[in-house]
Amino acid sequence: MQRLGLTCLVAIVIAVPLAAVEPPPNVVVVLVDDLGWMDLGCQGSDFYRTPNIDRLAATGMRFTDGYASCAVCSPTRAALMTGRSPARLGITDWIRAEFQLSARQWPNVRNKFGYHRPAGADRELLTPVNELLLPHSEITIAEMLKPLGYTSAYIGKWHLGGAGHLPVDQGFDENYGGWDYGQPPSYFDPYVDMPRLPMGIPTLTPRDPGEYLTDREADEAVEFIQRNKEAPFLLYMANYAVHTPIQAKSDLVAEYERLRDGEGQDDPVYAAMVHSVDDAVGRILATLDQTGLADRTIIVFTGDNGGLDRRGRPTENAPLRSGKGFAYEGGLRTPWIVRWPRVTNPGSVSNQPIASIDLLPTIAAAVGTRPPADRAVDGIDLGPALRGDPLPGRALVWHFPHYRHGPGSDPYSVIRRGDWKLIRFYDPRKTELYNLAVDLGEQNDLASLEPDMVERLELALDEELREAGARLPLASQ
Repeated sequence: MQRLGLTCLVAIVIAVPLAAVEPPPNVVVVLVDDLGWMDLGCQGSDFYRTPNIDRLAATGMRFTDGYASCAVCSPTRAALMTGRSPARLGITDWIRAEFQLSARQWPNVRNKFGYHRPAGADRELLTPVNELLLPHSEITIAEMLKPLGYTSAYIGKWHLGGAGHLPVDQGFDENYGGWDYGQPPSYFDPYVDMPRLPMGIPTLTPRDPGEYLTDREADEAVEFIQRNKEAPFLLYMANYAVHTPIQAKSDLVAEYERLRDGEGQDDPVYAAMVHSVDDAVGRILATLDQTGLADRTIIVFTGDNGGLDRRGRPTENAPLRSGKGFAYEGGLRTPWIVRWPRVTNPGSVSNQPIASIDLLPTIAAAVGTRPPADRAVDGIDLGPALRGDPLPGRALVWHFPHYRHGPGSDPYSVIRRGDWKLIRFYDPRKTELYNLAVDLGEQNDLASLEPDMVERLELALDEELREAGARLPLASQ
């Protein structure tokens, strides 16, 4: 009698949790290359048409103060993949592709400490050599999720290493288009730029001459979801668009030609590229709806740096200052949208500062695991913010110890704490201070008026860089 009772009790105890278990959420990450903070309708653009991305924002949470972890692409991509800061990884500039070997970062002097003398008579400092790839020792989101039974696909721009260091070498099961390129040779099938890159994109087999690359990326995403709808998956959709070359489908270009007014955002080709990205997002959303997966899929939408806004610019980041590559908000701030069913309130908006480093720990918490415990992870779980609660206080730091635009514009390091943002330029040495709450466009440098704040932020920046092992520009010997 006792044995029968125990058997029944065990059966009951086992049956209840089995009935209550929900499958882990699917994860979709959409990363758009060079997308400016103002390049979406939901961000305030009245020229670009992005109804699908706007719908994503209307059904999720939009972050007004979302950042890339660098003002250029490869460092942000590495930070998104690992949750670790570019300074800690040593990937602080964009990684040159193999065909650009002659333009590697050490053309003249590369000493035993990993520094080199940049070309240019007006460049006074030795700057660190950028790492050439994401090491196998780093743990990516795909590698973190694989033990939990996730199938994963990477689609689009990788830019974290070439053969032997591609997405499939870092935990992804499938790779469509990921290579060491920073941009596609062409946006039209067979994706060839003659004579420089006659092989096109080695990891994306041409199939339909003239097919637009963003449409092909969307096809691969839809097919991956449909093939894997019965088990948890990670879809990492890293559009090559809207990076140069600025190329788009002729029918969409003609549509935006009719809308242009000669002011602000008015490049019809770029607008057509944004339109195609929005179409791709729309196809992913529709597929999730059709497969019944929308209610258990987390979607994250963001960019890898600010919009390209300088001479010959294709877009306009105003009211933000400057654009891609620069230390100002136009170079660092990007769109950020997260939809997590039953967690994010539809149409909610948060002004809490977040950054690329936060993606991995947020996904880890969402699927019930933890970030790698054997290394420093710089990001934090955004779960509280997604639920409408405050995040713990912290500083965000950016580190770009390279020359890109010349003395006076870089090298630089940046820290934001609360509404205060300090920029330290290294050549010539100067410091700028802005209060973003009242000066989003960074027009009023308060460094001379707020010496105490400058001192506090300088000390905090030094500590953050030191803890991350950041390599600083050095005086030439």
